[in-house]
Amino acid sequence: MLPQAIAFYVLAAVTVIGALSVIFARNPVHSVLFLITDFFSAAGLFVLMGAEFLAMILLVVYVGAVAVLFLFVVMMLDVDFATLRQGFSRYLPLGGAIAFILTIEMGIVAASIAHTGAAATSSGPLTQFGSVTNAEAIGRVLYTDYVYIFQAAGMVLLVAMIGAIVLTLKHRSGAKRQNVGDQTARTEAKGMRLVTIKSGDGIEA
Repeated sequence: MLPQAIAFYVLAAVTVIGALSVIFARNPVHSVLFLITDFFSAAGLFVLMGAEFLAMILLVVYVGAVAVLFLFVVMMLDVDFATLRQGFSRYLPLGGAIAFILTIEMGIVAASIAHTGAAATSSGPLTQFGSVTNAEAIGRVLYTDYVYIFQAAGMVLLVAMIGAIVLTLKHRSGAKRQNVGDQTARTEAKGMRLVTIKSGDGIEA
C-alpha cells in the first residue's frame, strides 16, 4: 500500500505543477508541452484507480491527437503574442472571479467525497455488468447506450482537425502547386516525348 500511496502523491504533485505551468508559461509552445505532461500524470492516476481504459483513452485521444494538434497549430500560426497580452489586465478581474468560483466548487466536491467516501460514489455504475473488466464495461456503455454521442464526439474532433488545417493553410502567389486532375488524366502521348539526338549535338531545353 505504501508504494501505491507514494506513486499517487508523486503523480498528483506533477499534475498540479503541470497545470500551473500551463497557465503561467510565457511561451505557448511550453504551455502545450506542460499540458502533455499533465495528461500523462492524469493517466497514471487513472491506472492507480483501476480505470486503465480511461488512462489509455487519455493518452491516445488527448495526447496523441488533441495536444499534438494544439502544438502544431501554435507552432505554425504566425501570431503576435505580445499584442495579445496587451489587454490581459482588463480580463484579470473576470478571470479571478471565475477561478474563485471553480475553487469553491472543487472544494465542495472534495468535501462531499471525504464525507461519503470515494468507494460509495464510484462502485455503483459497474454493478449491472457483474464481474466484467473495466474496459469491457465501458465498451458496453459506449457502443450500446451512448453510441451516437460517441460518434458525435468523433465528428467534433474531425471538424477541429479540418479547422486547424484551414487556419494553417497559406496561399502564396507564384508557388507551384499540383493539379491532381491533370496528373490522373495524363496519357502516354502527353507525358513522354521521343527525340532523336545526333552524336555531339546535346539536348536543347
